[in-house]
Order: sequence, then C-alpha cells, then structure tokens
Amino acid sequence: MAQGRRQTGAGRGVTMRDVADRAGVGLATVSRVVNGVSGVAPELAEKVREAARDLGYRHDATASSLRRADRRTDTVALVLEDVANPFSSALQRAITDAAAERGIMVLSGSSDENPSRERDLVETFTARRADGLIVVPTGRADDALRAARTFGTPLVAVDRMVNLEGVDTVTVDNREGTAAAAARLHAAGHRRVAYFGDQPTIWTADERLAGFSDIFPAGPATPVRRGLSSVQAAEHAAHEVLASPEPPTAFVSGQNLITIGIRRALQEAGLEHRIALVGFDDFPLADLLTPGVSVIAQDPARLGLEAARLLFARLDGDEGPARHCVVPTRYIARGSGEIPAPSARP
Repeated sequence: MAQGRRQTGAGRGVTMRDVADRAGVGLATVSRVVNGVSGVAPELAEKVREAARDLGYRHDATASSLRRADRRTDTVALVLEDVANPFSSALQRAITDAAAERGIMVLSGSSDENPSRERDLVETFTARRADGLIVVPTGRADDALRAARTFGTPLVAVDRMVNLEGVDTVTVDNREGTAAAAARLHAAGHRRVAYFGDQPTIWTADERLAGFSDIFPAGPATPVRRGLSSVQAAEHAAHEVLASPEPPTAFVSGQNLITIGIRRALQEAGLEHRIALVGFDDFPLADLLTPGVSVIAQDPARLGLEAARLLFARLDGDEGPARHCVVPTRYIARGSGEIPAPSARP
C-alpha cells in the first residue's frame, strides 16, 4: 500500500516514515529537515527533500507547531491599508524579504481603511496563531489590537501611531516633512495654497495637515479639503477649488492618490505649468510627467525593515518598553513644486 502511495505522488496519506524509507535515512533526520532544524549534512538534507518531492509529501506545519515547546508557527501577519497602493506594496516586500531570511512566512491582507475588516483580519491571524503582527492601523479598531496583545501576540504598528501599552511603532516625521515642503512654497511667493488630505480619523492625515498649518494657518486663502481617499474624489474637489473666484496658486496633497487626482484636474484645465503641486508619498511615473511631480518621499522599504526588526526582537525575547522609531522624509524636487507664484514671476 505504501508503494502505491509513492507511485501516485499525490501526497495523500504519505508520512515522514515513507519519506525516511525512500531516502534511506532515519525518521529523526526527516523531522529535522522538514522542520528546518540545523545539523543535517547538506547532501543528506537534499536526499530527504528529493524523496519528499517524489512522494508528494506535504508537511503539516500547524500540527508541528502544536508539538513544539514554544508553540511557534514560523508565520507573522501583516495588515496593510491596500496592497494595491505602491506604498503598501513596497512595505510588504521589505517585510517579506526580512522574514524570508529567518525562514518565516508572511500572511497579509488589506483593511481598505475599514475598521471592521481590520478587526476581522487581526482576529483571524491571531486565531491562526501567527507569531506576531505588523499592522497599518485604521485608528478605529484598537480594541482588536488590544485583544491581540492580551492574547500574547507581539504587535508593531507601522506608518501610524497607536496608544496601546506594549506596542512598538514605526513612523516617518509627517509633520516636519509637510511643513518643510510648505515652507518652500511660501518662499516661492505662494500665499493662496490649498491643502487636500485623507480621512480625518487617520493619524498621519492629522500630522500632515498640522505641518501644513504651521506654515499656512487656516483662513480664506488656504482652503482645506479632507476625507479624500480616491483619485476621483481628489480630482472632483480640485476642479471645484479651481473654479472659485480666487483659486489657489499651489496645492499640497497629503497622499499619493490625492496627488494624482489633483494633477489630473490641473492638466484638464491646462494649468499644470502655472499652479504648483507638492504631494506626500512618491508614486510610479511621477518623474516622467511634464513637469515632474515634486514629492515628500517616504522610504517604505526602510519602514518595513524597521518594523520587522522590532517584531523579530520581540519574538527573540526582548521584553523592554515599547519603542517608537522615526524615519525621516526626503523632498524630491521635480518641477511641479518649484513653480513660483504669479507675483514672483519675472
């Protein structure tokens, strides 16, 4: 019967004992190889892996984790805003690469800024015994994050702050980065500047607006639109602002999709060479437009690496106080943010 299983290669009913017989090694050697334990000679390990492939053997990682003294599953989970967003994709790649170096698998999902979905993902990953969580929090599902910590799951919040005991955080300096970009516009003579931002419930959205307001206080000359979470919404809002009796001479955007929407509106109005635009977060092809889009660039790869570093430190036994790591932003001048105000033009 065992021979029949070997011929089908389907893996159904194939055990480690079958793999050991095929490879001509002891059961303990097979166990060490499939569980990633060191100490097996490379040529012997390859014989085991080849036998497992021939038989279609599939290792039951869940069952193995239940037998391990530390109950580890060698998986961590990542809750992103939207994996389709270039920022989220770069963040995910950095964390996945760092985890792969430790033989750890990363599970991921998108919250879509929906707190119910964030809750579901956190609860699902916790129930599946993920060793740790890295979350881009919506700011409205802290109860689920608190429950995960109570369960004993190490947790790192990335890109946004949370006020939860024992939670490490990694962010950029949102306020300073936006203030520095706004100061450039002020120095170029701009006084009527519009700010377009994301949902008010998002921590980064508040920080970026605060940085803008440090340079351009609220008033009739500084229209602020918030709650813009798509290209289309930003484009529509930009057309409305441009149609006002005294339209702005510059825009500051708090998010890359909003930046794209504003740029579309400017191009449709033929104003992309006359009205300045600076956006928070870089995006693909921003440098290929004419003029190129000037941005306050984050480093999502570094954010991901720092988040992974903090999480793996916890998994390795670090029980110190919660840490907050701040990654600096970088202003990239490409032309759109360097358009001077009409009064400052020669």
